Amino acid sequence: MSAAGARRPAETSDVVILGGGAAGLSLAHRLTGTGAATVTVVEPPDGPLRPAERTWCYWDRDGGDLDGAVSASWSVLRVHGADGRAVTVDPAPFTYRMVRSTSFERQVHSLLAGSPHGRLLRATADTVHDVPGGALVRCTLPTGRALTLRARRVFDSRPPRELPPARTQMLQHFRGWFVRTDAERFDPAVADLMDFRVPQPAHGLAFGYVLPLAPDRALVEYTEFSRAPLTTDAYEAALGHYCRGVLGLGAFTVERTEQGVIPMTDARFPRRSGKAVYRIGTAGGATRPATGYTFAAVQRQSRAIAAALRDGRGTVPAPHGRRALAMDAVLLRALDTGRIDGPDFFTGLFRRVPPERLLRFLDGATSPGEEWGIGLRTPVRPMLRTAVELPFLPRRSRPIARNGESHR
Repeated sequence: MSAAGARRPAETSDVVILGGGAAGLSLAHRLTGTGAATVTVVEPPDGPLRPAERTWCYWDRDGGDLDGAVSASWSVLRVHGADGRAVTVDPAPFTYRMVRSTSFERQVHSLLAGSPHGRLLRATADTVHDVPGGALVRCTLPTGRALTLRARRVFDSRPPRELPPARTQMLQHFRGWFVRTDAERFDPAVADLMDFRVPQPAHGLAFGYVLPLAPDRALVEYTEFSRAPLTTDAYEAALGHYCRGVLGLGAFTVERTEQGVIPMTDARFPRRSGKAVYRIGTAGGATRPATGYTFAAVQRQSRAIAAALRDGRGTVPAPHGRRALAMDAVLLRALDTGRIDGPDFFTGLFRRVPPERLLRFLDGATSPGEEWGIGLRTPVRPMLRTAVELPFLPRRSRPIARNGESHR
């Protein structure tokens, strides 16, 4: 920082949010709505640090104030087993919803622009550290000028540079095509969450994922749960086989692509990196370890944080409960060791558990009695064996090739 930049007084707000992804924008949305705090959102300027357009999916009873950003929704869910048999369920009262990041950005940016309490700043956040009464964020503007922000609280949603030590660390990695077919091939009312009619890797599991947008348009993805991402050529080959050999789409055009990597780990993510600096989103443990879903947890946590600040409380609640994380740790270890067959496990859950209860379970909203009943519908012996050994396993740091923001 130049001497002139060092003498420049810090700009002040109650809250500074670092990062304009799902977690940062969701918290800005809730705080702006309550008016409980003045908010500055720091987003990277256009360039390599700014992520490409992404898709976020979740299920909910109603869209509420997110309706304007929801680009598609489905009232019927389907899972295809490796044996080819399909399980079709009606998850009422839940609906599966898709939000495109650009639509969500427009909605939240508009709220910030129209609020006396909100502000959007395009800058690169360089350093964050505690100071008496709050924290300082030192930024660099696109012009190269240094800027210092001071806030009572900073919420950092930027992806972590490394993952905390874990007993199990897998990745959910995927590549998707937005396809347009020459003939009508899709049922717009039905979302295929998992289609296991694809070749399975030697380690982990693989599935197709189809979100129809119209009779002739859909987002089609190839996803793996395994230890390392694939090359782009390998994803493209897998998608080509799935679209042509499994779905039988005939002639089609790929209009856009998206690709990402999501950590699936039982690591303990710290929710603070300073006395006044909090971690949110994937970096704060919002990604559900066993599924990769993040968006719904981010919404719950954002509402809770906004309510806490409105009521004068400084606590940041955990995005997931301890029971949910403990069950996920067992499942991840069982998958990673190959003790359970992943396609059979997930297909079995949809075949044996009422869909509304299963979605509440995946959201961490079931009672211990309901969870016990669901557990009895899983491979009991390998899951028990895994649960017994977990407390004795060391947590180790492992490198991760790439981090991505969850598309769920």
